[in-house]
Formats: sequence, structure tokens, C-alpha cells
Amino acid sequence: MKKIFGELNITWKKLIIFSIIIGIYTGVVAMLPFLRDTSFADISITFEWWVLFGTLIIINSKSPKESALKCFVFFLISQPLVYLVQVPFNPYGWGIFKYYPEWFKWTCLTLPMGYVGYYLKKDKWWGLFILTPVILFVGSHYSGFLREALTFFPNHLLSAIFCAFTMILYSLFIFNDKKLKYISLGISIVTLIGMSVLSIVQGNNYYNTTVLISGGETGFEFDDTYTVTLKDEDFGRLYIVYEENIEEYMVNAEFKKIGETEFSLTSPDGEEYVYKITVNRSSYERERLK
Repeated sequence: MKKIFGELNITWKKLIIFSIIIGIYTGVVAMLPFLRDTSFADISITFEWWVLFGTLIIINSKSPKESALKCFVFFLISQPLVYLVQVPFNPYGWGIFKYYPEWFKWTCLTLPMGYVGYYLKKDKWWGLFILTPVILFVGSHYSGFLREALTFFPNHLLSAIFCAFTMILYSLFIFNDKKLKYISLGISIVTLIGMSVLSIVQGNNYYNTTVLISGGETGFEFDDTYTVTLKDEDFGRLYIVYEENIEEYMVNAEFKKIGETEFSLTSPDGEEYVYKITVNRSSYERERLK
């Protein structure tokens, strides 16, 4: 492991080839429906893998200037490719690049971050002030993934484990000085414990959505005199509200579990409408049964 953190020969040619490969890979996994809302697609949305890539480039660079430039070029090549490979398959077409400006800002920030990050190699006490924000940043990702895993298990569990693993990895292998190593490791462990407690205290991440609107495609009208029942209450809850903007009643949902279940809408005189619903992390499929 120590070879990876400081003994890799990352030439410009290798850097460019890896930038192209990881950009294409990320764009592909972002498009695969069966990977949606899983840890395998997180690389296309969140930062934990990109922090690792940037850290490895920094630690294996030979000067602050090289560190800054290599980080910048890596992101400058890989990030546009993520969107470019999706253009032929995405409904937005070239419009998908509307998501790129935020990543371009981060790409520009890699110049100062790569330059400053190089000084982690000096193995000095002030290196803790460089690494600690990285640990806290990855720790915030860990907290988000843990809440997702606790709510929609096992979604994003691997990403939570990956964040925890890399936080420990950075502490153990960036510094050679034992005192710095132990202090950094302590910061990582305290962060993991704190973020774990915070995730548990904050509770479930609900998927809030509307599953029915009175009239229209439902084929019938309903109001707040109707009752709505979820067959498996472990999925969350359904409730009827009146939306003034469209002047219609709706059945809203707070889902905290993915899978398949049924719900029924019952009128005051006992007439029942039953639906099968398949709940995903941020989408659902509904089918009327009767």
C-alpha cells in the first residue's frame, strides 16, 4: 500500500490514458439503469473516488507545480468525457453539459489544492491542517451514504464502507511520522464515530413524491373524505392533501424502503381502488389492479 502512496511513477502519458479511461467508465455507469441508486453509480455523482484519485496524483508528484498541473489536467480530461459519452443516449443530447459547469469549478480549484496538497509529503505537523479538511469532506459523504444505507438498505452501503476505508487509508499512509500518523488516525476515527451518530440521530432519508392526482389519468375523482392505506407500512406512509396551485387533491408519499407493495384508496361508501407500486430510491412505477 505504501508503494501506491508515494512510489508510483505517474507519467504524463499514464495520467492522460487513465483520465480517458476513468472518464468513459464513469459516463457509462451513469447511464446503466440497473446501477441507478447503487454504490457503483456514485462515482458519477459524488466526490469520494475523485478525492482518492486526486490524492494519489498529489502524493506521487515530484513538485508542487507538477502536482497542481497533473490534478488539473486529470479533471480537465475526465470530467467532460463523463458527459460526452452520454450525449448520444441522453434525452438532453448535448444539453447534458448543463451539469458540467459545477465540475469545471472544482477542476479549476484543483490547481491550488494540488499545489498545497503536495506539502503533505513534507511530513510536517502543519500537514494535519491540509489533510483534516479532506478527512472531514469524505466523512460528510460517509454520513450521507450511511443514512441512505440505513433507509434503503443495502443501497450505498459499499460507498459508506469505501469512504470509511479511504479516511483510514489517508491517515495511515500519507504520513511517515508516527505521531502525525496517530493524530490523523484519531481524527478519522472520531469523524467516523461522530458522523455515524449524526446519521442515526437524523434518521431516515425519505423519498417524497406524489403517487396519485384526482381526476386526469386516474379516471376518478377523490377528496379528503377518502382513506388511503399502504399494505406494508414498513415502506413509509401515504396521505391525502389539497394542492391549491392545481386545485386538486393528491395522494402524497413518504417512502423509506425500496421494493414492491400495494396501496388502496377507499371512498366513504366503500368503493376501493387498488394499485401495485414498485418503489425505487427516487422513482416509482404504479399499476392499477382494480
